[in-house]
This record gives sequence, C-alpha cells and structure tokens, in this order.
Amino acid sequence: MQSKDSVSSSVKKKLQIGSLTINSPVVLAPMAGITDKVLRSMVRMFSSDCLLFTEMISSEALFYNNSGEILDHDRSELPLAFQISGHKPELMAHAAKKLEEFASVIDINMGCPAPKIVKNFDGAKLMTDLKLSSSIITAVKNAVDLPVTVKCRLGWDSSSKNHIEFAEMAEDSGADAIIMHGRTRAQQYSGRADWNAIGETKTRVKIPVIANGDIDSPQKALSCLEISGCDGIAVGRGVLGDPGLINRIERYINDREDLPEPSIKQRIELALLHCKKEMEFRGEEAGIKFMRKFFAYYIREIRNAAKYRHDLVRVNRYSDIEQLFFKIAVDIEE
Repeated sequence: MQSKDSVSSSVKKKLQIGSLTINSPVVLAPMAGITDKVLRSMVRMFSSDCLLFTEMISSEALFYNNSGEILDHDRSELPLAFQISGHKPELMAHAAKKLEEFASVIDINMGCPAPKIVKNFDGAKLMTDLKLSSSIITAVKNAVDLPVTVKCRLGWDSSSKNHIEFAEMAEDSGADAIIMHGRTRAQQYSGRADWNAIGETKTRVKIPVIANGDIDSPQKALSCLEISGCDGIAVGRGVLGDPGLINRIERYINDREDLPEPSIKQRIELALLHCKKEMEFRGEEAGIKFMRKFFAYYIREIRNAAKYRHDLVRVNRYSDIEQLFFKIAVDIEE
C-alpha cells in the first residue's frame, strides 16, 4: 500500500484508454437494467467528462436484431462505452463491429455474476476459461478501431482467484484497459470489495486498471485510489438516487473540494425529473414501472421511508407520484 500523500499527489485528472483520453478518472459502471439512456443523461447533467457505460448488450440478441431499447442513446452522452456479453468470439466480434459507429469504447463483460448469465458461459464464467476469454478479446480487438476494455472480477470463488493471471492474459490479448470489481463471482455483492487485490493486479500489467466496488462517496473513491494505486475508479450502485455523485467524486479527487450531498428536497426534485424522463422514453405506464426500482434510493434514510416505498411502488399515474413526493416534502419539514 502506498502512503496517502504519495498517492494523492499522483492522482491523475485524466484517464487514457488506448487512443481515447477521458477528462476524468471516474467512469459510470455498467449495470443491467439500470444504466439506461435516462440514467446516463441524469449523470451527464452533473459530469460532462466521465465515461458512461450502457447496460450489458447480448451479442446473440444483437446478431438477431433483438436488442430493443438498450441500444438507444444520444450523442450528448459521449464519451460512451457499449458493453457486450457472450461467449462466441465470432458473435462478439460482430457485435463490436455493429456498435463501432456509435461507441467511444467497446467493453467486454467477463464479470457479471447473475445465474442466468453464467449458466450460458457468459459473464464471470469466462474467467474459468482463459483460452476462450483470450480468443474473445482478440476477436473483438481485431474487429474494431476503438479502445477495448474488459470488465471482470477477482475470479470465480475464493479458492480460484485468478485476477492477476486473467489481467495479464487480457493485456496480452489486446485489451486497452481492465475494469475490476473487487469481489469473486461467488460473493456476488456481499462482503467488502478487496481494493488491495485490485492493486496487486495494477502492479502486474501496464494497461490502465480501473477499480470497482463499494465506492459510494468521494472519500471512499479517494481511499480506493490510494489503496489500489489504480488509474481510475468505476462507480456503480452509488449513483442510484444520487446521479451527482460522480461529479462530487471528480471535484474531491481533483481539487479536494468536498461538495455537499443533495438535500432531501433536491433528491425529490431529481426523482421526479428522472421519472418524467423515463416516461418520455418508455411511455407513462412502462416508465413508472421501470422507476419503481429507483424510488427507494431517492428517499433512503428519511423518516417513514419504508411506508413511502410501499406507496410509491403501487401507484401507476405520475400525478399520484407527484402527490406522494409532495407529502414526503411536507412531512420532513414538520
């Protein structure tokens, strides 16, 4: 572990991924069913420089033109990475080539722990077959003239951690950067992310390593960089209910400016804006249903949050949602 002073003074404001310069050391981690066009636009409202990620896109679905709204994006989101999943090198290469005209970066998912993903030998399951993983990375890299990154974990389980060997393989196969979540597949999202293990990986490869896991505040972001010595950090679940988090992290890392967290009133305003954007994107009924997974994050830690969550996930009209949030705002002021 490096000392705090030595690492803090060496923190870079930019992230170099292949030929692409990102004017931020922070990226929005890809999250299936979460990082859609709307959430990305919410994050971009606060941070103009960070690298955004799409949701995971199945290479097979893309091959059969069955990717739907996941592909929807706007040029204002750039720089934007498209993440693809699959285990067939030729289909992964085809997917990358198909996305090349839209993307700033192509990311290969080799870290998703979801059972429905790994049962098909996709996601984190690929970490158990380095030869196949190498073939996929090489095929994708040869198919596009874009930077290619790989999202992975520490390994399949505690008895088969192979993050260092995997990272070395990815580098040798042509990857321009690695985004590493500090847990094994078996851990899912339980326990603590091991930033030290990610740091071990950083010492063994020359390409950038971006640390991921448990980064939900500017202070933790800086600690992760100090402990791991990584080139950047990926923020995932921390942005839920707080789309301005990445901007606050950027300001803290670059300028040591500790901006305040949004007030409850501001979070309510953001929740309503988020909901409006989802309705515009999906239609009122579908947009409200999609938003139900986010409401709890916007009202977390407020008085009677459990009751409000119960009510918010049962309404089907935007006018009712507005009324509920108005009631919350009144109650917290009493």
